[in-house]
Amino acid sequence: MKVVVIGGGAGGLSTASNIRKYDENVEITVITRDEHIAYSPCAIPYVLCGDVDCFENIIMHEPEDYLERNIDVIIQAEVVEVKEAENTIKYHLQEGRNDVEKELKYDYLVIATGGSPFIPPMEGCYLDGVFKIRTIKDGKQIMRWAEKSKKAIVVGAGLIGLEIAFGLKNMGLDVTVTEMLPQIVPRSLDPDMAKIVQNYIEKKGINVILGTPIEKITGETQVEGAIFGDEEEIRTDMVILATGVRPETTMAKMAGCDLGRWAIEVNEKMQTSVPNIYAVGDCVEVYDAITGHNTQSPLGSTAVRQAKIAARNIVGIDAKFNPVLNSMVSQVGNLEFGAVGLTKTSALQNGIKVISGKSKALTKARYYPGAKRIDVKMICDIKGRIIGCQIIAEERVAERVDTMSLAIAQEMTCSELANTEFSYAPPVSMVIDPIILAAEDACAKLQRMHKRKENKKDSNHNISNNLKS
Repeated sequence: MKVVVIGGGAGGLSTASNIRKYDENVEITVITRDEHIAYSPCAIPYVLCGDVDCFENIIMHEPEDYLERNIDVIIQAEVVEVKEAENTIKYHLQEGRNDVEKELKYDYLVIATGGSPFIPPMEGCYLDGVFKIRTIKDGKQIMRWAEKSKKAIVVGAGLIGLEIAFGLKNMGLDVTVTEMLPQIVPRSLDPDMAKIVQNYIEKKGINVILGTPIEKITGETQVEGAIFGDEEEIRTDMVILATGVRPETTMAKMAGCDLGRWAIEVNEKMQTSVPNIYAVGDCVEVYDAITGHNTQSPLGSTAVRQAKIAARNIVGIDAKFNPVLNSMVSQVGNLEFGAVGLTKTSALQNGIKVISGKSKALTKARYYPGAKRIDVKMICDIKGRIIGCQIIAEERVAERVDTMSLAIAQEMTCSELANTEFSYAPPVSMVIDPIILAAEDACAKLQRMHKRKENKKDSNHNISNNLKS
């Protein structure tokens, strides 16, 4: 059996590795346009910060490492054609000074092409000093330019945007983050929680401009400034476009695979509409575990889980990919923030009536040295079922987000969680965990809401009886 994988990121390489784990005889070829493989783009900002010494340190494997496992990884190769009827792909490869076209046959094809950086359609975005951020090559270019710069603008206040902003600030630049929406991290945090993160980064000296889209990047051949909605120009030496990615679906279109609203349609086996073609990673649509609607999950952890499912099904082991909760965590400076499930905003947009429980507590016993503030916001529907959670602190956020991911997946209510047993020791926790405090607050709000409804019902009943009298 021959398997060809297009894409050398987390989804593609994990699919290849898992196929090999289950079957030693499959012929596996991975084709990628990138020079480097087996690294996480999420690590690039932390090289800029200085937390990781150099870009080479975030590369976990080379093509030769995969060859030892009988997986052929072809780098810097561009797939130019997929012939679904003939089960073949064609790709271009540079051999010396010649651009050579080659062909490969497959029994199964895996599309793991990820996403391409979104470049806003505006004047000046291709000037020298304007950068996208997706690959190690991008990271190296940003670092070289930043070393001779004093000011930077980061367009986009999502996870990568904030992390890049901190990296540039640590390099000594004057940094401004801009976001066209009225809050930072709009996909994962509600406005009240986003404000906590915003206050932190502003105290660290990063300027934040919200609710104002960038209109134009100015300069002759090299960036000199950026103009915003009110025609105000901010002078800068460089601009980083952290404006998100768009699913790369070109290969899927060539192969005749069905596309959904945003990306490639797959079933729970990660199989496309073409039976012997699978797809994983940022280029596919998935189901949201709470709404049941199609959504995107552009997370490395999602890609790796999808890869395992695709690999098992390709080798004949039945496996299904579960709907997603989009559990995430990030760190900017010393501040960690994470979320899972729906925000209150997204729940309301999906027609779900909710209440939220909140707690402001400490990460350790209040008398223990080094205790840090922790903020928890828990989202529940009006039956009490937990459908989302957001957590911000300077430590121990990831494990609490994971705890909430389990609670939501098990369809726990805030009442059930409030009565769950948690561990305790003064150096690592309060005697009542902040998660429990948020669950208790949600329970209290639900009780008050139901009591108001009962009082209103009784009042209407009394009015009705009086009218009859």
